[in-house]
Amino acid sequence: MYDLKSYDFDLPRELIAQVPAESRDHSRLLVVDRLRPEFREMNFFDLPDLLESGDLLVVNNTSVVPARIGGRKDTGGRVELLVLEHPESVEDGDGSRICLLKSSKGAKTGSVLHFAGGLTGQVKEVLGDGKVRIEFSGKTDIDSLLDRSGVMPLPPYIKRDGVSLRKLDRERYQTVFSSKRGAVAAPTAGLHFTRELSERLGKKGVDIAQLTLHVGYGTFRPVRTEDIRGHRLDEEFYRIEADAAEAINRTKKNGGRVIAVGTTVVRTLETAGIPGGLVRQGEGMTGLLVTPGYSFKVVDALITNFHLPKSSLLFLVSALAGTERIRKAYRFAIENGYRFYSYGDAMLIA
Repeated sequence: MYDLKSYDFDLPRELIAQVPAESRDHSRLLVVDRLRPEFREMNFFDLPDLLESGDLLVVNNTSVVPARIGGRKDTGGRVELLVLEHPESVEDGDGSRICLLKSSKGAKTGSVLHFAGGLTGQVKEVLGDGKVRIEFSGKTDIDSLLDRSGVMPLPPYIKRDGVSLRKLDRERYQTVFSSKRGAVAAPTAGLHFTRELSERLGKKGVDIAQLTLHVGYGTFRPVRTEDIRGHRLDEEFYRIEADAAEAINRTKKNGGRVIAVGTTVVRTLETAGIPGGLVRQGEGMTGLLVTPGYSFKVVDALITNFHLPKSSLLFLVSALAGTERIRKAYRFAIENGYRFYSYGDAMLIA
């Protein structure tokens, strides 16, 4: 149950989704009912038929920053920067930002980098693993430059070549709930929702509450410990407003289900959980790792995408549905051509 190899599987390359579904809610939906042996194959737009009045969906309203930009060193060599820290996702600091820097030669403390719009950055500290702390200055500011010409920081398994797809990513690698700037990766389970689907859910008596967890670069960090309990997640900033906490607690008290839309929501709710299955409002940092054997306090069901082998996200869904159940579900999904990862299809664990 805790052996990393137990969470490995072979995935045909053609099942790694490179582009989103033509319409957000037209992705496929595999229903994994923990009380029934069979799987049901649906479409995401069927979701209202699978939920009941009194259920509550909790979504992550973080907004992905187009945080990847190119620049040059004083010597003329090209660099690529992924800005990992943003004002909404970090506590107050000295104004510098931690970034991931790629270049032909590693950065040195004191190096000056040049970007469009007259922006410069000086390397203040080399942190290791490609990370550096950079202080920006110039005619423009780093946030304005990213908004104007930054590229969406897609996961490495999504390949991009050409401007048209990058324009598509600006829209589709962002959920319809996104409003709180600060993430460097999308809460992908939310990518399947549309405004129209939300309205249909509301008419069914299913409400939607929003919280914030700014997904960090650590979400892509591979697990290197043979015992999965030894893995450590980078801490990420979260916030639960009073109205969201009230909606969640009211749902629990009334006997409805709290359905997390994505693993980021699970980790936030479980971090903020208090006795009785309720949550407290507030903000903080969470590095919660959920593995099989974990006792869920708040979350009753989960909507999620299909995750990478040997990933902490796969540990979490296995903890909720059961390791063997998820193994069978993933085998079924592969055999039936479901699309995997960020732009892929979805699963409802009920």
